[in-house]
Amino acid sequence: MKTTALTAALAAALFSANIAAADAEKYVLDSSHSQIIYSYNHLGYSTTYGMYSGFEGEIMFDQENPAASSVTVSFPVKSMLTGWEKRLGHFMSPDFFDAEANPDVTFASTGIEVTGESTALITGDLTMNGITKSVVLDAKLNQMGDHPMAGKPWAGFDATTTVVRSEFDLGKFAPYVSDEVQLMISIEAMKAE
Repeated sequence: MKTTALTAALAAALFSANIAAADAEKYVLDSSHSQIIYSYNHLGYSTTYGMYSGFEGEIMFDQENPAASSVTVSFPVKSMLTGWEKRLGHFMSPDFFDAEANPDVTFASTGIEVTGESTALITGDLTMNGITKSVVLDAKLNQMGDHPMAGKPWAGFDATTTVVRSEFDLGKFAPYVSDEVQLMISIEAMKAE
């Protein structure tokens, strides 16, 4: 759901002062080390968690002009992990995502505002359930450098955002089940060959 936010986090790589490049460089997500954790309040009794993992995306990173960089991400909505098969089935039904009619979630950055040496606000279009809305990711570059095992340039980011379910026609049972869903995104990306 917030995979879109995660992709935006990749754009934070633009803030690294350790890379000297005149043109945009392509980085691709490491699907095995990129995840989006979502959480929401359930009837005031508990916080329910779920995850997306294994998604694909790329960052075009322009070190000299970070605002000209971009991030795109996409994944099938059915890749959601809920920890309970009946919940997943309900989420994929027409009550929520209607996964047969709207199989993919996508994110495409539309703007990047550098807010610090390793932080940025990444604005982008998040499309899910057939609806596109603008979201803002509060992103942080964790580290950039040569990966000790892969031997090539690598970058890691974290980002957070909040999404309002009803804005994507996913608001069933709100406000009892919270309309706001918190997203925590953590990704790794490798420089493309």
